[in-house]
Amino acid sequence: MAAGMLTFEELKREIAEGTIDTVIAAMVDLQGRLVGKRFHAEYFADSGHEETHGCNYLLGVDIEMEPVPGYKAASWDLGYGDFTLKPDMATLRRVPWLPGTALVICDVVDHHHEDVPHSPRAMLKKQLRRLEAMKLKAYVASELEFFLFDDSYDSAHQKGYHNLKTAGHYIEDYHILQTTKDEVVMRALRNGLQGAGIPVENSKGEWGPGQEEINVRYAEALEMADRHAIIKNGAKEIAYGLGKAITFMAKWDYGMAGSSSHVHQSLWSKDGKSPLFFDKAGDHGMSATMKQYLAGQLEHAREITYFLAPYINSYKRFMAGTFAPTRAVWSFDNRTAGYRVCGAGTKAIRVECRIGGADLNPYLAFAALIAAGLDGVEKKMKLESAFSGDAYDPSKKVREIPKTLREAAALLDGSKFLRSTMGDDVIDHYVHTAEWEQFEFDRRVTDLELKRGFERY
Repeated sequence: MAAGMLTFEELKREIAEGTIDTVIAAMVDLQGRLVGKRFHAEYFADSGHEETHGCNYLLGVDIEMEPVPGYKAASWDLGYGDFTLKPDMATLRRVPWLPGTALVICDVVDHHHEDVPHSPRAMLKKQLRRLEAMKLKAYVASELEFFLFDDSYDSAHQKGYHNLKTAGHYIEDYHILQTTKDEVVMRALRNGLQGAGIPVENSKGEWGPGQEEINVRYAEALEMADRHAIIKNGAKEIAYGLGKAITFMAKWDYGMAGSSSHVHQSLWSKDGKSPLFFDKAGDHGMSATMKQYLAGQLEHAREITYFLAPYINSYKRFMAGTFAPTRAVWSFDNRTAGYRVCGAGTKAIRVECRIGGADLNPYLAFAALIAAGLDGVEKKMKLESAFSGDAYDPSKKVREIPKTLREAAALLDGSKFLRSTMGDDVIDHYVHTAEWEQFEFDRRVTDLELKRGFERY
């Protein structure tokens, strides 16, 4: 067991010793955020660990926590009842940056203890059951980028999120001097995550002023999704405690780099001992299984984009010449392509999806990518030739990433593949989520409209 993880017996012992007095029981909402309750630790150990309840509107609200009309699963007509939050005790861990606190991730189930199908964790678990039936296991690693600010969250809000001071004032990609200035936050983040049972590999400066990246060790897909959600929540809590702010917006400023969440994936044997993407005799070490898996992701790349880019803002990141992809093609060591093969010729060979932004919900992203890849394996899809050159080049007539949320939502809605593998009700739930996001944006007056039109319209 990784350092920082807790068994139930260890938790009870620490409660008795007075070192843990609070347990956070949290589910993951549509936006990938942790939401739930703080238990007095003694009550959690006594009975709270079995289950608790939450209003089912938690999977039917927008990012403002406003109830969204029109969902089939939760509405005023249905009375906004409860669902059950079932702690997954395998996720129990310390939270070193919060005194006396432990955290457990909960599954969302109905009153018959069946998974609520549109809950993000259940959607990923459904795809993992498909893997298990095929005697396969998926390992995943998601790299997270974000911007660090010298402003606190309170001061950023008071400024209306204008004229914010990034932690640096020049590009700091791989830069040691500038990242030394950021160490008060980044050291706390690395050590805090390590102490919460999330093995950290490294952090580094990224391409924008004040932009950072955190990399943690790969894990089985569900564990990695849990880690990803905890990393985002923990990074914000640690920054808040130090009077700083962090944003995981895909594109927080037009003139700055976007923030991505590259997702590395590989399939292994069920016992985790044999890498099924590696074939020493294959082209660049790529096995037939790997080629089929990647072919499936390319075949369905446009349909699954919503699960990698869920907001209006997500599509502002897809700009040529910014290291964010605009084309859903695959290549070898080429950062202009949407999909990249890394570790060619070695047992570490893997597929890197570069399309997702830092704003993605990891459970939904992993579920969609695995579903698409498995479709390729099941149907033995043929992999198209690797792209070479500059994928930003407009003269290249290749598969494009959807340019707007509106386009991605329409592709999601019309996807027979996703409807067959995830279910009509689940896809309808997320189409409605996307359409509400679009509706909310369409009726608002933006800063750009004011700047351009106040005098000149």
